[in-house]
Amino acid sequence: MDEEIRARRAACTDTFLGNGLIRPRDLLASIDPDTEPDLYGAGGVVTDLERHVADVLGKPAAVFLPSGTMAQAATLRVHADRRTTRTVVWHPYSHLEQHEGQAHQRLHHLVGRRAGDLERLLTLDDLEDVAEPVAALVLELPQRDLGGALPAWDDLVAQTRWARDRGAAVHLDGARLWEASAGYDRAPADIAALFDTVYVSFYKGIGALPGCCVAGSAPDIAAVREWRSRLGGTLFALWPAAASALRLLDDALAEMPARMRHARAIWDALAGVPEVRVVPDPPQAPMMHLLFAASAETFRENAQRLADETGLWVWPSGFATGDPAVVRAELSVGHATLRHKPEAIAEILAGLCA
Repeated sequence: MDEEIRARRAACTDTFLGNGLIRPRDLLASIDPDTEPDLYGAGGVVTDLERHVADVLGKPAAVFLPSGTMAQAATLRVHADRRTTRTVVWHPYSHLEQHEGQAHQRLHHLVGRRAGDLERLLTLDDLEDVAEPVAALVLELPQRDLGGALPAWDDLVAQTRWARDRGAAVHLDGARLWEASAGYDRAPADIAALFDTVYVSFYKGIGALPGCCVAGSAPDIAAVREWRSRLGGTLFALWPAAASALRLLDDALAEMPARMRHARAIWDALAGVPEVRVVPDPPQAPMMHLLFAASAETFRENAQRLADETGLWVWPSGFATGDPAVVRAELSVGHATLRHKPEAIAEILAGLCA
């Protein structure tokens, strides 16, 4: 984010994106002043959070880590170390493949194998094309880069069964599991039950300080905890981020059904706005991608004008789509989104194309 964009965002007073214009003071306020600290990740609020997340996800154990990049690669290494292969199967849009500098390979000697096509969800047929032995299957719920798409429940069950039948572990990239829970209208534990290990994030939909947990069996989590230390993640004090997560998690999780309804209401309001298309159509979780019939320059100028004239922050620019007359943006439906009527959001979105 360059300085001009940073200054414009700082001057804004409202947004309907996600959980809002979260300022440092807001995050600091999410830490209970009576928090009991940990010592190198043991005891205090860190242990309290781990126990709570394990309970929410229906798993025997959980471990808190400062980074999802650290957490997921370490978890997959644990699964591979228990098996005779280093191959991990994932969708081409997997965060480990796209955004982590090949850390899985360079640090953990894992072999990432893509399955399926970039622009659609993974299918059982895609997995059945994999003949080599597999250490783990990674599934992301919802698939963020496909607008928050979710596989049908029966398809999800079949894919996890495919992995177990092959002797592979099944790992959930659940950075947005809380949103997937609303999309499926199932408790997080019901979804987590299909997986050996589950990664969840606290700074995205929850709006807490950065941090995450991995939940699973006691032996797997003990091994991930050791890798946390080897990778430098067992800081002297992890309590600020853990306290923020514990304070905000339950309220955000309780709000997810309302966020899901609001996402559908925004989609419905956009039915009369041909300049804006929703992906997926309709939304399958409290998030969506929006395709705007506007050039990158038009979108950027309208977003700047909106911020300068009204104090409403949207996206500073859109993502390219391959079509110069269409740009894309991601709308996460969060606490801030609920404060804005769907019809008002649709009107503003239409204005970004003008």
